[in-house]
Amino acid sequence: VVSPNLLCRFSLARSVIDTVENRKEINVRTGGIGDKAARKMYTFDMVFGPAAKQIDVYKSVVCPILDEVISGYNCTVFAYGQTGTGKTFTMEGERSPNEEFTWEEDPLAGIIPRTLHQIFEKLSENGTEFSVKVSLLEIYNEELFDLLSPCPDVTERLQLFDDPRNKRGVIIKGLEEITVHNKNEIYQILERGSAKRKTASTLMNAYSSRSHSVFSVTIHMKEITIEGEELVKIGKLNLVDLAGSENIGRSGAVDKRAREAGNINQSLLTLGRVITALVEKRPHVPYRESKLTRILQDSLGGRTKTSIIATVSPASINLEETLSTLEYANRAKNIMNKPEVNQKLTKRTLIKEYTEEIERLKRDLAATRDKNGVYLSSENYDMAGLISSQEEHITEYTEKIASVEEELKRVFELFEDSKDKLDQCINDLEEKNHKLEETHKDLQETKQKLTEEVFIVSELATTEEKLYTTADKLLTTVDVSTKDVSDLHAKLERKKKVEEHNSEIQISFTDHMDAMFSQMQNSVEDQRNKHQSMLDSYKTSVDGVHEGGDDVVLQWPCPGPGCPEGDCHSRSRLPKD
Repeated sequence: VVSPNLLCRFSLARSVIDTVENRKEINVRTGGIGDKAARKMYTFDMVFGPAAKQIDVYKSVVCPILDEVISGYNCTVFAYGQTGTGKTFTMEGERSPNEEFTWEEDPLAGIIPRTLHQIFEKLSENGTEFSVKVSLLEIYNEELFDLLSPCPDVTERLQLFDDPRNKRGVIIKGLEEITVHNKNEIYQILERGSAKRKTASTLMNAYSSRSHSVFSVTIHMKEITIEGEELVKIGKLNLVDLAGSENIGRSGAVDKRAREAGNINQSLLTLGRVITALVEKRPHVPYRESKLTRILQDSLGGRTKTSIIATVSPASINLEETLSTLEYANRAKNIMNKPEVNQKLTKRTLIKEYTEEIERLKRDLAATRDKNGVYLSSENYDMAGLISSQEEHITEYTEKIASVEEELKRVFELFEDSKDKLDQCINDLEEKNHKLEETHKDLQETKQKLTEEVFIVSELATTEEKLYTTADKLLTTVDVSTKDVSDLHAKLERKKKVEEHNSEIQISFTDHMDAMFSQMQNSVEDQRNKHQSMLDSYKTSVDGVHEGGDDVVLQWPCPGPGCPEGDCHSRSRLPKD
């Protein structure tokens, strides 16, 4: 949850958080203003932005858990984060000035008042008999204080013991449990506890909580079986408001406040180690190193259903604390609890336990009145308490020694394993060095080949350039040749047309010559016939001359129309001799 209050307090600081509520992601920009690539992404079960309302957080986180509590489970919700990020506001809220608002309608109401309202509402609807008891425990400087104690002495410390019935549970001696009769009483109870809680002003928060608080709600519900036997079902809800982690230098804490901050950070550091040990499934989990982790032992890796509300600041000046909180929450998300429903007690068993407790108290009271019991002086009583405390410390140190021995054994095993791995790594390194030498040789050969290939490529590039030049010339020649071919084709086309024309003329001339030749042939034939006639005539005349001895007159036709004598015959006289 990004606290809405922080947006006002750090309004001048640059925001480094982007919330994607529908994808349940938080993106944190870890770089500078200009570095947009450096960022970390975290995914959770639910993410709320700065505009989220109290009712949104309650419905998403607490409502499902409340049904489990009524079913008989133990559940825990705790708020974790940097000081001033809104943990107490989320858990307790504020009372609006408008008195007309009820706690459930008040927009500023936190988880605790809303939870008590819904518990009474749900149980009243079921119509079963029930009782609701609450307690408010404060852990301040590793000491336990009851914030609801009727005793005016607020410095009275409580003692913490292991629960013999539950190896993960604890018993806080003297812790007051107040029965809540209706939902309206919770406001007075919260005011009463808040008045006693340790707060102080720091540079980070004007009302910084200097302690952890555990608000416990125990519900006893009566059920009747089919056989008519009455059973008591018990459900418990722990609402934990952790003190905020802080940077002592930036918070301005000095002297007492610095010691408080040191104890707060120490307990939160122990909580972080517990979370890490549970996530990594280590054999020893350091629950006993802090009162906080000892009380929350069943909530971390036990049989309790647990939810964590991590509050962060969007301001860039708190980037380190924001990343630390998100890392804590991200690791805690991987803790696997094994929830178990509480055993239902019969009315007879419960009455028997109460009767035994009453009888024990009566015996103690009678012994005190009759003065026949065991009495101790105040020094001896304090000594007995000191011995009990020392025995508890001895048990704790024994467990620590056992855990250290286990850790030492594990470290030794890790050392042996690491040694084997080191030997293997040395062998691998030698093998890798040998391969590296071979690779170096191959690299030199490859470089030589690369140089040769570069030279060849250079020569090929030069040749390619020449080829490009030659190709350009060839293209120019081709263009010219193409033009010449086109001209040649045109010339051939013209020549073809001339030849066709000449052929036509030749054919015409041939026809004309054939006609003239035929005419001449006819004319020659006529002339031959005429000459033959003349020869025959001459022959006849010559024969007559020989026979008569007279002059012979030769006649022949006129040679042609040009003869001046017309169509006459030439004559000639031949002598007889």
